[in-house]
Amino acid sequence: MTGSGAAPLVCLADYAAAARARLDDNARAYFEGGAADELTLAANVQAWRDIPLSSRVLRPMAGGHTRVVLFGRTLAHPILLAPVACQRLAHPDGELATAQAAAALQAGMVLSTQSSVAVEDVARILCTDPDAGPLWFQLYLQHDRGFTRELVQRVEAAGCEALVLTVDAPVQGARDRERHAGFRLPPGVRAVHLDGLRPRSMPTLAAGQSALFDGLLADAPTWADVAWLREQTRLPLLLKGVTHPEDARLAQSIGASGLVVSNHGGRTLDTLPATAVLLPRIADAVGDALPLLVDGGIRRGTDVLKALALGARAVLIGRPQVQALAVAGAHGVAHVLRLLRDELEIAMALTGCATVAAITADRLAP
Repeated sequence: MTGSGAAPLVCLADYAAAARARLDDNARAYFEGGAADELTLAANVQAWRDIPLSSRVLRPMAGGHTRVVLFGRTLAHPILLAPVACQRLAHPDGELATAQAAAALQAGMVLSTQSSVAVEDVARILCTDPDAGPLWFQLYLQHDRGFTRELVQRVEAAGCEALVLTVDAPVQGARDRERHAGFRLPPGVRAVHLDGLRPRSMPTLAAGQSALFDGLLADAPTWADVAWLREQTRLPLLLKGVTHPEDARLAQSIGASGLVVSNHGGRTLDTLPATAVLLPRIADAVGDALPLLVDGGIRRGTDVLKALALGARAVLIGRPQVQALAVAGAHGVAHVLRLLRDELEIAMALTGCATVAAITADRLAP
């Protein structure tokens, strides 16, 4: 794969650089920006780099593989595509191209509530191919429970295999890049799953009340809403955005099927710790009983290995997939997945791990 200047694209950083020339200022601010001073955005990448590996030599490698089991399903590798909204901002085919890449590379895909392509259209690509990775659906709880229930029923009927409830964004972060760019969705791009959602009824505020706390957040989701959602679906329910050990224990007690350790890619609360720092704290809190996934800053196969060594079962990538989508559509996303998987296999071989199960904490240098 080569970029517009015919330079070979051999790593995720090459795709990130090439995408800057393909995305306009509006889309680049949305996909690449973070909250406030973007300290968490930068820390996510740097924290994985800062973890040193410990290699083991002369280990038998024959029969090695990257397969992993999640929620009863065997995945070819532990690299999933994170939910990214409105991908038609990056490429006319949007989530359809991303799904084609996921199917080709046997990668799990998490489709956003704010997808610019309907779940049924994505499911026709992923859910009809027995060799494809699973399709999961990322959900934001809406102010209308009836609408939320119908959306859950819709994604179940489409063939999605899990729900991923984002819990860390009751409000949008202070995203300076988007405000500088005057971000807006262009004509023809919209969050199609929210069609038909009735407008939120804003309460009349008394003197001294806050437009945020007493207005927008008056009916923000709580743990009671998570318990309600658990009763509405037969699918595994993962909570995405848990960063505190006590919240992880609460999620476990309420019946969550798994957690995605995530700081929303640094897009909500700036100065949160990097996910590489958060992951072992959550793993210590819940033990092996609750499957953990992690996103944020994964840019190398060595990052994937480190995440598994710290207690994750799998990782998700967000910005790299949309950067690849902008550069080369489905082929770009497939190539990024291939690059990460190849790098993971190399890292496994060089640390003496023939299988994912062999990746343990002792592969991290003290």
